[in-house]
Amino acid sequence: MKTIVAYRSKSGYTKKYAEWIAQELGCDIKEDPKISDILGYDTVIYGGGMYAGGFNGVKLITKNLDKLSGKKIALFAVGSNPGREHEMKAFWDRVLTAEQQKYIGCFYLRGGFDFDRLTARDKVLMKMLKVKLQKTKERTEDEQGMLDAYDKPVDFSNKENIRPLINFVMK
Repeated sequence: MKTIVAYRSKSGYTKKYAEWIAQELGCDIKEDPKISDILGYDTVIYGGGMYAGGFNGVKLITKNLDKLSGKKIALFAVGSNPGREHEMKAFWDRVLTAEQQKYIGCFYLRGGFDFDRLTARDKVLMKMLKVKLQKTKERTEDEQGMLDAYDKPVDFSNKENIRPLINFVMK
């Protein structure tokens, strides 16, 4: 089966995972793909970062599901949060319909946060979040961790995290 890993990466964590997946599967890889770049494949793996509850670039897949009919599809979202099951369920429910989730493999791969690697636009948005977090009197552990990461980047990425996605593709 001909397989491609397609992805969009802003700060490098998604790219790292995409490269690990492509290396593990021995398949093609394409950054910032167009639909024409992926139509010739039997298996399409798409990855993007999680930003403000959204999924960077996933509309390439969701808006073209009719063209991707009959293909094995796996999505991987990369973010800095721990990826708790209830939070990820809510995320995937926003991104895909219940019917789409029945045949699309959905995976969360924990990445990291490095303020210095953000775009100027994203830095502005993240500075607003930082101010909000600083004003929060009783922070959760996640909120404090995020606040700390502004000064000291964090990287939770781990090649072993790709194992469930690889198993899904290999089935």
